[in-house]
Amino acid sequence: MKVEQIYTGCMAHAAYYVENNGEAAIFDPLREVQPYIDRAKKDNAKIKYVFETHFHADFVSGHLDLKAKTGAQIVFGPTAKPNYDALIATDGQFFTIGNYKIKAIHTPGHTMESTTYLLIDENDKEHGIISGDTLFIGDVGRPDLAQHVIADLTQDKLARLLYHSLREKIMPLSDQLIVYPNHGAGSACGKNMSKETTDTLGNQKRTNYALRSDMTEDEFVNELLTGLTTPPGYFPKNVLLNLKGYESLDKVIEKAKKPLNPNDFETLANVSGALILDTRNANDFANGFIPNSINIGIDGSFAMWVGEMISDINQAILLVTEPGREEECMIRLSRVGYDNTIGYLEGGFASWKQSGKEIDTLKRITGEQLEEMLQTADLLLFDVRKKSEFDSEHLLNSVNIPLNQLNAKLDSFPKDKSFVIYCAGGYRSMIAASILKQRGFDNFMDVSGGFNEISKTTHLPKTAYVCPSTLL
Repeated sequence: MKVEQIYTGCMAHAAYYVENNGEAAIFDPLREVQPYIDRAKKDNAKIKYVFETHFHADFVSGHLDLKAKTGAQIVFGPTAKPNYDALIATDGQFFTIGNYKIKAIHTPGHTMESTTYLLIDENDKEHGIISGDTLFIGDVGRPDLAQHVIADLTQDKLARLLYHSLREKIMPLSDQLIVYPNHGAGSACGKNMSKETTDTLGNQKRTNYALRSDMTEDEFVNELLTGLTTPPGYFPKNVLLNLKGYESLDKVIEKAKKPLNPNDFETLANVSGALILDTRNANDFANGFIPNSINIGIDGSFAMWVGEMISDINQAILLVTEPGREEECMIRLSRVGYDNTIGYLEGGFASWKQSGKEIDTLKRITGEQLEEMLQTADLLLFDVRKKSEFDSEHLLNSVNIPLNQLNAKLDSFPKDKSFVIYCAGGYRSMIAASILKQRGFDNFMDVSGGFNEISKTTHLPKTAYVCPSTLL
């Protein structure tokens, strides 16, 4: 059966392309839809359906733009009530793609409308399930997200629905089916996903904690809810965009693609109150940046950290990027609903530097330098990794302030005493460093290689390693 997983690593997101006999379907597309259109064109196929497994929280889907550009019918599962034209499937309803059949199986739990799609080939053989956030490899979807949009949908209520969906709708299916989930490791939609992005349902029945046949409903609920942390703040905002609709990506990019020379860039920043977002790598940023800009590197989990650290989804943004990567940054901002980019620095940071305008820097040190400093200096240590990482292993006498809590805990950082910050490898700590610098802190250093480098190159005392039970 012709099923292609289109995986986007920085989002830990999987979309799917299914094609037969000149007809195609896209499942859970990202915001930029041209790659899906190009894929169908390669097969001389018409995109007939855009299937959504649920209203996504971690990204803005491309379903509306796909419909506008191809005429494809949007399909949601039972109970979905979007503010635009879509086909709301009934439980057990069949759809045809060429000679293939797609069966909608209502599997509430992650959300009320969550639906799994059973793929059936031209010989009526069941091939696999596109499971959305109902079933991951090694995990299942967290049931605590919907309550942030609809208060009555408590995590306990949805967890119990998920228990029954898995046991009454998913587990009775054939062990030979291939599971095609919406996410892999790194997504915040589950707490302990595998790095593998497909598996057989039979193997998941044997290895996935949530599919144990001897598990009672209460045991399932307790185990599922243990280890969850507060979801990213942008999740409810993305749900509403997917539910209510949004501006086309083409129009968003058209407004954003405004090259600005240093003078115009500076003027617009001052007049508009826009956030200056520098997307270069951490080392380049530390060596020189526009004062008051923040750094979230494009070569990392960029969209996720934008959503975590920039609270206002409508915030006006001015971009500083590596030349040639401006549109890439705009698209990746829009993947999580940040559609208000108002321009970018033409020529990148080099043009700003050449103009003679003021620049700022940040001090980075190695793990070995940190070890040497601690022999003579009394430095506070701040670890900005996730709590689960910190609990697993950390430097003695260090304080954990996870990056996503930084803005709320700025008072925890002293202004009258030197301190050091670090994450696992230097990406997240530079985000933290740029925000601290923007907020007036000058009395700190960042460890360039983070905890990983500290562990490899120093003898600084650490806690005993404990295997983490959650990756959130």
